Amino acid sequence: MVLQVGDTITFERTFTVSDVELFTRVSGDEGSHHTSPDEEGRLVVQGLLTATLPTKVGGDHNVLARKMTFEFLRPVFTSDTIVCEVTMEKYEKQDDNRTAIAASFSCANQNEKEVVKGDFSGVIL
Repeated sequence: MVLQVGDTITFERTFTVSDVELFTRVSGDEGSHHTSPDEEGRLVVQGLLTATLPTKVGGDHNVLARKMTFEFLRPVFTSDTIVCEVTMEKYEKQDDNRTAIAASFSCANQNEKEVVKGDFSGVIL
């Protein structure tokens, strides 16, 4: 798929306790809210684990990120389904055989509440 300015790519993921436990081990982000369930049996998903949603879209299109900005708006819990919409803002061929890319994104939970938003830019080699 060749990307164009204005294209929107959507990716959805439901976070599990296993996801949070693995990310806790890998990242060392061991805050009690990530390791002790709340009264509903849920863990808080690490912000940077949630941030893997737009990076997944970038990875699908071989984007080498140079800048990423995230604004974390509300917590994400295990069993939440997050939908991430990435919108292409810039897609320009360059003289060095690379393509410059910039995109904005918004991620919302199953209740349509925005949980994280931001943007990224980079190149496609």
